[in-house]
Amino acid sequence: MLANCYLRLSSRFGLLRCGFRALGNNGQRSLVSCIDPSIGLNEEQKEFQKVAFNFAAQEMAPNMAEWDQKELFPVDVMRKAGQIGFGGIYVQTDVGGSGLSRLDTSVIFEALATGCTSTTAYISIHNMCAWMIDAFGNEEQRHKFCPPLCTMEKFASYCLTEPDSGSDAASLLTSAKQQGDHYILNGSKAFISGAGESDIYVVMCRTGAPGPKGISCIVVEKGTPGLTFGKKEKKVGWNSQPTRAVIFEDCVVPVANRIGKEGQGFLIAMKGLNGGRINVASCSLGAAHASVVLTRNYLNVRKQFGEPLSSNQYLQFKLADMATRLVASRLMIRNAAVALQEEREDAVALCAMAKLFVTDECFMICNQAVQMHGGYGYLKDYAVQQYMRDSRVHQILEGSNEVMRMLVSRSLLQE
Repeated sequence: MLANCYLRLSSRFGLLRCGFRALGNNGQRSLVSCIDPSIGLNEEQKEFQKVAFNFAAQEMAPNMAEWDQKELFPVDVMRKAGQIGFGGIYVQTDVGGSGLSRLDTSVIFEALATGCTSTTAYISIHNMCAWMIDAFGNEEQRHKFCPPLCTMEKFASYCLTEPDSGSDAASLLTSAKQQGDHYILNGSKAFISGAGESDIYVVMCRTGAPGPKGISCIVVEKGTPGLTFGKKEKKVGWNSQPTRAVIFEDCVVPVANRIGKEGQGFLIAMKGLNGGRINVASCSLGAAHASVVLTRNYLNVRKQFGEPLSSNQYLQFKLADMATRLVASRLMIRNAAVALQEEREDAVALCAMAKLFVTDECFMICNQAVQMHGGYGYLKDYAVQQYMRDSRVHQILEGSNEVMRMLVSRSLLQE
């Protein structure tokens, strides 16, 4: 799907083989060889990447600041993304997905995030939800829910975290009690991206005893009686996507909406998060990549003491450190993506390592970019501050980086 859409999209925008754009106020086109994200990709992956970079440059970057400042959820733009295959990137093709690999997915999300990190992060969560239904749902469920999710005619949210259950997800309390051919849900979920706007909610809830084996996965559709939403949260970043509580009060959902078997929900949630960690870290890569290019451009044009900042050796070294961290992060993510695609035994630990390392390092890159822009970096007229704000939360969600350390150490100690 994406391969065919590449030609249509490139023709429409007149940007065939133009390279990626250094996104910012001037939209200046710039290819930086030592951090070129196409290095190491095959020809097909480079084509997917060009589609994503072009879409980011034309549809997302010009609107990024407005979406952030006005807290707009860009439904129309995301549906355009869905039309070219970005709504179900690693969903199987028989239900409308693009059927691409985890590495392909990372490449696409990195490119899109240069245009708007916040919006891309929501698209990545949406993709995770679509994949969970595709991977664990029965044929009826797959063909009912996945096609409109893949086109992004409908949007999806992932509901795991609760007010009293964050890092300790297995202790969640939202209950689903079966009565005949329905479940009655009661409880609430916190910090849910897209809540109130999404049409599909992939909910982890307790159908059995305490602990992970008592958790099941149920799809709740918007408009179901007993489903309501909390106030829209005011956030530091991620402002192009709404965040609210999702509340269930005697919410009646058909048993037919349960994904997988009873008690399989925690397994489904964790498998979803392995990919989600790569996805959100890829969004950090995009923010960091854009920040490095913008900083390079700024150092070349900004003059102090009669010379461009680029002639200052201290700033040269700082830029070199940023570029090195970026490339190391990219390699780590791509290594983890391949491990997950191949279902290797080390995949969980590698995904945790990559999420931990990349989100930390890429936030440092974005933060350093703000510093190197001086006072201008703190103005909302300059994109680097938004990349910094939007990437900060990546160190917290999809399993905080403290939890990632726990997963990695557990893997090491069990060997």
